[in-house]
Amino acid sequence: MVSFILSLVALVVGYVVYGRLIERIFAPDGKRVTPAVSRQDGVDFVPLPTWKIFMIQFLNIAGTGPIFGAIMGAKFGPASYLWIVFGCIFAGAVHDYFTGMLSMRHDGAGLPELVGNYLGRGARSVMLVFSIVLLLLVGTVFVYSPALILGDIAGFMPTAKGSIMMWVLIVFAYYIIATLLPVDKIIGKVYPLFAFALLFMAAALMIGLFVKWPSLPEVWDGLGNLGAAKGLKGLDTQPVFPCLFITIACGALSGFHATQSPIMARCLKNERMGRPVFYGAMITEGVVALIWAAVSSYFFFDGGAAEVGADLTAAAPTVVTKVSEAWLGVVGGVLAILGVVAAPITSGDTAFRSARLIIADFFHLEQKKYRNRLFIALPVFVVACLLLWYNVADENGFNVIWRYFGWANQTLACFALWTATVFLARRGKAYWVTLVPSLFMTCVCTTYICIAKEGFRLPQMVSYVIGLAALAVAAVWFFLWKRKAEANKQNGTDGQDNT
Repeated sequence: MVSFILSLVALVVGYVVYGRLIERIFAPDGKRVTPAVSRQDGVDFVPLPTWKIFMIQFLNIAGTGPIFGAIMGAKFGPASYLWIVFGCIFAGAVHDYFTGMLSMRHDGAGLPELVGNYLGRGARSVMLVFSIVLLLLVGTVFVYSPALILGDIAGFMPTAKGSIMMWVLIVFAYYIIATLLPVDKIIGKVYPLFAFALLFMAAALMIGLFVKWPSLPEVWDGLGNLGAAKGLKGLDTQPVFPCLFITIACGALSGFHATQSPIMARCLKNERMGRPVFYGAMITEGVVALIWAAVSSYFFFDGGAAEVGADLTAAAPTVVTKVSEAWLGVVGGVLAILGVVAAPITSGDTAFRSARLIIADFFHLEQKKYRNRLFIALPVFVVACLLLWYNVADENGFNVIWRYFGWANQTLACFALWTATVFLARRGKAYWVTLVPSLFMTCVCTTYICIAKEGFRLPQMVSYVIGLAALAVAAVWFFLWKRKAEANKQNGTDGQDNT
């Protein structure tokens, strides 16, 4: 429990100290007119209260990531604590803050537009396709996973495809409605309540941890693959590096957030609220992930599974259900589980919403008219239906989609971090705050796609060498670009924008 407590304190201190440093580096202007005001359209550009934006942002980025990802990541052992803490403070929250603030500075632009402005047109085209594919994967995953939990709550067998399909259709119908309606109609009214349920769940479980005070593995006990040593299924072929950094994404660093921050950037009325909204929501998500990592550590390594009537092979949704019911009672358990259900549902519908906005930006098609929204959203939902059919028809469909989502998600984060790095370098600011995580995640993503079974399946040492080579190439590329940009600036031909 000592490692857990120290990690919790570190997240809070990180927000206060490092979050303030990041804010000073960006230098928000409280008097600058934001796109929520200048482009107000009653659909996507809608000024909202800051507290409500925080709750929506937190729920949008949360999904099942800080819960399911933390549960799976906890199997690696206490190394998961370090990744959640350092990843969240120095990478994830920084990533979310810069994507949100840059979006505000560019009239609410989505990630592909931001990437195009700073990394070039070629990168913009790649990012357009990449982000749309990722958002479709997110929407699919976050239809199926809450449907499983809802079916379990209703008393259906999780393997009964008929009951799963019924809940899939209900959740998907909600996605269609929420994607097309103005942001303040459903999202602005219901999401704060769902966010409260998710926060209640985390707080209640944290109290349960302090009451039980389990004997959890500590960081100083070793940072190796503890789950593999204990014989947990599937962990024997997953080295801590890079697999842990892909498994725990939303609780530490997630490229999906770069598609969500621009949604709230279109609703924020003052740039100075960016730190509590973007950086703060990510730190809050990190706290949720840390709590679930500790709970799961108890589940897998200190007899928690037997206590709640489960076994060590239990999947993440089962862990959530069993622990919530055993620790929080019937009422608290239902509220906690509903919070877990609400998180992926709300991330799923905003994933489709973000896809609509990104495509609309690309075609310069305003979204005030309902028919324009429908024109873009309809083909998106058709593709999503095909993915859902594969997901339900194939018993391994969910796992396959989730694995590809994990890698694509962190690769997207690389693009967002590199975009922020170029932005800072152009202005002579402290670009190292994004350069370091950019290089690290470039190495992680390259190594993972080389070593993973859904990738090239190369030997571990060969994958490590290729990952380090990718890091070196990226570093050389950046400093060569920086030297050229400085030379162009002296000649007055840098083409720098005015954000």
